[in-house]
Amino acid sequence: MADTAAALDLEELRAFVADVLDVEEEEVTDDADFVAELGVDSLMALEVMVVLEKKYSVKLQEQEMKEITCLSNVYDLLASKLEK
Repeated sequence: MADTAAALDLEELRAFVADVLDVEEEEVTDDADFVAELGVDSLMALEVMVVLEKKYSVKLQEQEMKEITCLSNVYDLLASKLEK
């Protein structure tokens, strides 16, 4: 089986999240807080979760949504899911 975590590209993820949030890619820094800095509300966060699940074929739990506060957290969460 191929290493799926290797398929997770940070820059691709950044572009993808920026597109879903409708913000400039430069604004989605590794540690930019989605809520405080990018104005993400709970509905937008849910949308990000749904599209990430579809794109990466993973299942995210509701409590994991609270962990998705910045790009590096999204990356770490997806990487851990893809390793399984």
